[in-house]
Amino acid sequence: MAFPSLAALLRPSQIFAVRGGVHPEPGKHLTAEAEVLDMPVPPLVRVPLQQHSGAMAEPLVRRDDIVLKGQLIGQARGAMSANIHAPTSGRVIAVGHFTAPHPSNLPIPTITIRSDGEDRWGPRLPRLRPEDANPDEIAAQIERAGIVGLGGAAFPAAVKLNQRRKYALDLLLLNGAECEPYLTCDDRLMREHAEGLVDGAGIMARALGVSRIVIAVEANKPEAIAALRRYKHALGIALSVAVVPTQYPMGSAKHLVLAVTGKETPARARTAELGVLVYNVGTAHAVHLAVRYGEPLISRILTVSGRAIARPANVRVLIGTPVADVIAFCGGLTAEPDRVLLGGPMMGLPIQNLRVPVVKGTCGILALSAAETRASAQMPCIRCGSCVQACPCGLTPFEMNARIHAGDLDGAVKVGLMDCIACGACAYACPSSIPLVQAFDHAKGKLAETQSRKHQQEETRRLAIARQAREAAMAEAKRQAMARRKAEMAARKATEPGAAVAELPPAQAAP
Repeated sequence: MAFPSLAALLRPSQIFAVRGGVHPEPGKHLTAEAEVLDMPVPPLVRVPLQQHSGAMAEPLVRRDDIVLKGQLIGQARGAMSANIHAPTSGRVIAVGHFTAPHPSNLPIPTITIRSDGEDRWGPRLPRLRPEDANPDEIAAQIERAGIVGLGGAAFPAAVKLNQRRKYALDLLLLNGAECEPYLTCDDRLMREHAEGLVDGAGIMARALGVSRIVIAVEANKPEAIAALRRYKHALGIALSVAVVPTQYPMGSAKHLVLAVTGKETPARARTAELGVLVYNVGTAHAVHLAVRYGEPLISRILTVSGRAIARPANVRVLIGTPVADVIAFCGGLTAEPDRVLLGGPMMGLPIQNLRVPVVKGTCGILALSAAETRASAQMPCIRCGSCVQACPCGLTPFEMNARIHAGDLDGAVKVGLMDCIACGACAYACPSSIPLVQAFDHAKGKLAETQSRKHQQEETRRLAIARQAREAAMAEAKRQAMARRKAEMAARKATEPGAAVAELPPAQAAP
């Protein structure tokens, strides 16, 4: 199949420049032509109850319960949470804690299911006809399905969809940039499932009430661009494909909005304030499956890559599948990896325990060799400004780093610490190999801890004041009650027989 040239695909007049960024070694050739494979059901799945932004889900099952595929096993709690469903049928063998897929290795509440090998579906969600459904019905279906952002942030999709009530939205922007090196799962999704993806985009657009849909794809994915450009409308809503430059971190929501619309999102503001809502292309496909077929989010496509992987591939796996099982499905390791990451090499999370599970936000498993990690000794900052040129947010990373190491966290905040998106472009560009992002993450953690302690102190003070007020009110109520009782007793004495005689002067008393 012949594809349009890059010059024909890229239309500069419609794309706006984005500052900074870097061009790391892509590594996408390892899996770009690998069609998505379906991994068999693993013997065990470990399903964390916290795999989304917001509150942890409440477990609905107990040990030895029999569950069916798609069954609700974790109920969302509060306004910011997401439902959790059984990825396959089997027996619950534990409802306890298991190591989180996170560098901390801390245990989190997890439901462990031993598969029965039958992969039997339970009752699916009721299907919707989106052409006839109203926005609230669509949002409710997405919420029931437990769909979160599949680009990595794992923000509950229904919560984001409900921003239509607060902001005047005009554009739904689907993020198909996939700027992280090595990752190609979104590329393969756009190539192989363009129709379902576009349908999901139309469903979300109807719920949002927007008039336009734009799918943004980096220029290094001509096959995906061609596949998507076959569609001009989605459920009657105008759809177009914007080809953005191949540049990291083009996949950042705010920078993608800038590239496509020319509108810059103010610091600490949301793109919705500009009338734009951004979703990952994988999220749109999950919406399609949930609304059209009643399927909750129980699986996802991810990329398994790196020089230490025997057969790099794009794989559709069940949520909760152990990382070790996914690597084994791809032929195992050819050598001891220097680093294993969940996600891409720029923003991925390093893990030590390969038994941790795949979660909804896991877009990749990378086993990188020493040659790929570019490890080198850290040297002092030479203030060359390379990090400043690379920063897509226009910050001064070397200045933030200096203030952090001097213990001046407030000073780091003043020069933009909280505006950092932790993309890692500064650390990649640094010739001194300074772990800038680690310093920024550490500082943000310390600030969050300080803020939490301050909030706790303020809450303690508020509760103490409230207690004092209650005690004062109770004391005043007692005083008033005692005064009333005294008044009542005096009134009763005044009305008793003989009280009037006793009050007469002695000269007027009866003989």
